[in-house]
Amino acid sequence: MRINPETVERIKQTADIVEVVGDFVSLKKKGANYSACCPFHNEKTPSFNVNPVRQIYKCFGCGAAGDSIKFVMDIDGVGYGEALRYLADKYNVEIEQEEVTDEEALRQNERESLYIILNFAKNFYVQQLHESDEGQAVGLSYFKERGFTSEIRKKFELGYSLDTWDAFSKVALEKGYSSQLLEKAGLLIHKEGSQTAGYDRFRGRVIFPIHNVAGKVIAFGARILKSDKSKAANQPKYLNSPETEVYHKSDVLYGIFQAKNAIRQQDHCYLVEGYTDVISLNQGGIENVVASSGTSLTVEQIRLIGRFTPNVTILYDGDIAGIKAALRGLDLVLEEGLNVSIVLFPDGDDPDSYVRKVGAEAFKTYLKYNSKDFITFKTEMLLQDAGNDPFRLAAVIGEVVNSIVKIPDAIKRQVFFHRTSEMMKVDEQMLITEGNKLLRKLHTQKPQDRSARPSFQAPENPGDLDALFSGDDRGGNDASPADLFAPQTQQSELPQRSKLYYQEEAFIRLLVVHGARELEPSITVCQYVLSEIDGIDFKDTVFHHLLVLFREHFNRNQVLPTDYFLHHHEPGIRNLTIDWLANKYELSELWSEKYEIFVPFETDVLDKTAFINILRLKKAFIEEKMKVCLQQAIHAKTEEEQTAVMSEFMHYKSISMAAAKELGSVIG
Repeated sequence: MRINPETVERIKQTADIVEVVGDFVSLKKKGANYSACCPFHNEKTPSFNVNPVRQIYKCFGCGAAGDSIKFVMDIDGVGYGEALRYLADKYNVEIEQEEVTDEEALRQNERESLYIILNFAKNFYVQQLHESDEGQAVGLSYFKERGFTSEIRKKFELGYSLDTWDAFSKVALEKGYSSQLLEKAGLLIHKEGSQTAGYDRFRGRVIFPIHNVAGKVIAFGARILKSDKSKAANQPKYLNSPETEVYHKSDVLYGIFQAKNAIRQQDHCYLVEGYTDVISLNQGGIENVVASSGTSLTVEQIRLIGRFTPNVTILYDGDIAGIKAALRGLDLVLEEGLNVSIVLFPDGDDPDSYVRKVGAEAFKTYLKYNSKDFITFKTEMLLQDAGNDPFRLAAVIGEVVNSIVKIPDAIKRQVFFHRTSEMMKVDEQMLITEGNKLLRKLHTQKPQDRSARPSFQAPENPGDLDALFSGDDRGGNDASPADLFAPQTQQSELPQRSKLYYQEEAFIRLLVVHGARELEPSITVCQYVLSEIDGIDFKDTVFHHLLVLFREHFNRNQVLPTDYFLHHHEPGIRNLTIDWLANKYELSELWSEKYEIFVPFETDVLDKTAFINILRLKKAFIEEKMKVCLQQAIHAKTEEEQTAVMSEFMHYKSISMAAAKELGSVIG
């Protein structure tokens, strides 16, 4: 089944780009628009721009651009149809579907099938927890014993898997799901040498669904509850889903979907180790908490937190040996520019046990008075371990300086150098000197990342236009539309463009962005500029295609609006339009409000802009003619032929000089 065009249009009209993007990154108001650090590439300075009026986003660093649907596709790695369904669910838009051919059904994205079966599994486990005798006696009793209320169980969609070989897979197969899909989703394990028989991966365990940022179930964590220790001895206490097409554990944080709004609102994130830590703290009113699920913290997980806040507090239990092992890995957090603090709990306690022991309010008070920044915490711990041994003290200095230089912000580095010198009773300048040595060494070893920028090369021959604009994604097709204008890693410098190329682009941009505006009553920009370039065709294939579109519609007394191109079925045209609409810089309101300096916008001087664009285009067009004349003169076979060519050249030159004079250009 595919979503019909009318439903697609309703979804587009209902979805708000600010809300959609805000579910995944923390946006900040910047003039009329919103900005954030781009979620598609690593950056420290925000270059990601969201325009609520046009309902588009654009990253000036990596070139990513699009609307709400494109954003969901890229951020969640799903197809066009799945992105539409996500937005429809978010905005309660009823989906009307159409029949698809067998061929179209075969093209359905495997990722979407995995999301569907994983969601089915989640619902099955929740049902077993509350409706089966075993689920109530074993699973529900366990959750109640830990004090998890029905509301918190519902929030995290906790469940139970029956202690039988194939309770889940049997039901799933009866519902029409294939055993191959169940295996790919990590739910079924085939018996060795068999492709038909198999058994459930999770049996006799309570289930913790793992969600991605968008709220889709992508994996499961499961805890064994067997009372018979002899049976449970050979099985791990916790069992997680294997890596799949939709689940990569290094990219995921448990609880991020439930926590993201609280993290954004409080501008702070608590990081713990286990599922029950997250759930217990949520029940205690601390909702801005996520877990690394027992894995070592990865760069991808750090960047996921960084989308919502730069402030992270890591909550550790009292295991000193484990903390020392983890300290080195935390340098990664500093490298990403996050502000890291650490809270250590008394021996024998973890966040889950401590909040249940002392209560929510006492727990919050403990966090407030026992939080230390990472550098201070690390310095104190290493100094305590080194004692008075001068060699070990020297090693501590090296360790701490190595962490400080990981901080990207120079001012923060200076503050920590000063504080560390006081704690260790060493000369501050010596620490700075050592830090500078390390920075120089790092700089030579690891060249600075350069943001990939999109490069666009129009096809050289007109016959390639269909290939360039392949990938029709008009409402009815659930397949992900081909996007040849998607950001690509730049392999070489941008191609050299002629002056005529840039003038053609400026002219088409004027038509796309302002073509429907009136210069004076009943005269649009489109009518004026098209009448002034009669007989001129563009050399660039893409711009020629757009010019023909405008001319064809204008001949039918229609002026194409900007939205026509913004939602065009050809992805190349959509992305060009977004590039032309996106403003990298916002003019401060203080210019007019405080200093009374009036800066005209393009819409204030459209008549002048249109006139100048026409002149520049004609001048560039004439200069190309002059180049052709010079080449013909060089290869002329007779004096008469050469004279005729040069006469034509001088005619073009006089026109060019007249245009230059009108433009106020300097003529060499």
